[in-house]
Amino acid sequence: MPYRAPVSDFRFLLDHVVGFCDVAATDRFAEATPDMVDAILTEAAKMCEEVLAPLNRSGDLHPARLENGVVRTAPGFADGYRAIAQGGWIGMSASPAVGGLGLPMALTTAVNEMMSGACLALQLNPLMTQGQIEALEHHASDAIKEIYLPRLISGDWCGTMNLTEPQAGSDVGALRSKAEPNGDGSYAVTGQKIYISWADNDFTENVCHLVLARLPDGVPGTKGISLFMVPKFIPDSDGNPGEKNDLRVVSLEHKMGLHGSPTAVMEYSGATGWLIGPEHGGMAAMFTMMNNARLGVGVQGIGAAEGALQHALAYAQDRRQGKAPGTGMIIEHADVRRMLATMKADVYAARAIALMNAVAIDMAAATGDTGWQARAALLTPIGKAFGTDVGIDVANTGVQVHGGMGFIEETGAAQYARDVRVTAIYEGTNGIQAMDLVARKLMDGGEAAFRMLEEIQQGAEAAKATHPALADAIWQAAETLREATEWLVAQTDLTNRFAGAVPYLRAFARVLGGHAHLKSAMAGGPARVKLATFYIKRLLPEHAGLLAHVREGADDLMAITAAELAA
Repeated sequence: MPYRAPVSDFRFLLDHVVGFCDVAATDRFAEATPDMVDAILTEAAKMCEEVLAPLNRSGDLHPARLENGVVRTAPGFADGYRAIAQGGWIGMSASPAVGGLGLPMALTTAVNEMMSGACLALQLNPLMTQGQIEALEHHASDAIKEIYLPRLISGDWCGTMNLTEPQAGSDVGALRSKAEPNGDGSYAVTGQKIYISWADNDFTENVCHLVLARLPDGVPGTKGISLFMVPKFIPDSDGNPGEKNDLRVVSLEHKMGLHGSPTAVMEYSGATGWLIGPEHGGMAAMFTMMNNARLGVGVQGIGAAEGALQHALAYAQDRRQGKAPGTGMIIEHADVRRMLATMKADVYAARAIALMNAVAIDMAAATGDTGWQARAALLTPIGKAFGTDVGIDVANTGVQVHGGMGFIEETGAAQYARDVRVTAIYEGTNGIQAMDLVARKLMDGGEAAFRMLEEIQQGAEAAKATHPALADAIWQAAETLREATEWLVAQTDLTNRFAGAVPYLRAFARVLGGHAHLKSAMAGGPARVKLATFYIKRLLPEHAGLLAHVREGADDLMAITAAELAA
């Protein structure tokens, strides 16, 4: 079925819910006027609906393949990529000084979600490049910036990140890849990397790999890791692709989904690379790219969820089964209506959280205010984990709405579930996101979290005059979350925090989603009120059970031995 970009939701959220007016009021983003925002959303939607969406099924049925060391991409993907590149969508938020548009991350986030909903496998390519652009802007030398940034922004070249090795997954510090000085300012990089998304293609002039490796004097663990730019083709004196570098695609993974996106095992055999950032400072540089990608991956989950929702809704409106009232279609059955309403309410909540995150990033960039920086940091793991969890939940529910036909590949419902499943795993598993939230993001004593909760409760107070029952539910949920946060902050044993990290993140997202729905009810018409009522009355109460889990700590959990689990 055709994909329809949710432009009206983006406009409404930006105008009434997530505070985009504050972004547009800054000097840095003063050009983000309502007319410009409308033009960007409209043009991006047109590309996604007309160019990218028709490629989604093609990428699944005709996967990328490796032929004689060269990756051949799915039919139509080259044309789709050119549409993305020529539209300027890759460098939307990059600096105008190097060819970017300098637009707010909030708009990039909206466009990335549309592209993800239309064709997730292809969208993963520019997402990786966007993260690399940001890493180079912050950490690369002027010489590297001059060569790489304009070409990455134009889409002539594309970027990847190379972290994982067979023995070093989430434990990046266990990597074995090494880099040795060549004596001319470059380094010889040797090692094997796995799970490299879009490690090669047949439609860009060059592929630029950011590779983590250890210098000869690098200490064990993450503190001894450095970051290197290792291009497929070494730029010549004019910055054009020259000699082939000593790297190769060993194989492509046979994956559950995202078949159109080649995921490779890469081999570096003394490949020429250049240091990005200081020696042994690789993790700080790579985290710039990873944090960018974490918001982007959360948005991928939301985009896939939107596609799955539209697919299921179309089927439910056209499928006659049983004795349903009204039209007689299955959408009239109460349980099917429940599934569809849950899907829609959760997609909207996750989309709002992602845009809140992007607005915080924009305000931090425009003002330098540490409060905005802390809010962006707090929302990043929540947005990544909740966005991808919603993607998986909604895609699975979409299969259920289809009934037996959902298990048949020809209907297309299963592809959403297969494609989105990995998003909860890459760029830091959702468990790692939750651990980051309850540990590093609460190192300020919970100050950023408490400020967020205060804002939610103030919003609830403002809503009591018109929506008293909904407002009371949000206020009380925020108070319960505050008490759980205070309990977590008081735990000096991190195991107690980690035992409840995932339910805490989920509960925080539930409350944030309720806050967004309440603001939408305040600003919107009857449809917004009805969806908010459904979310706040039926989905928000989940937070109470989640927070009860949080406050149990770790004792009973860790008392269950490995042998008992295996019995």
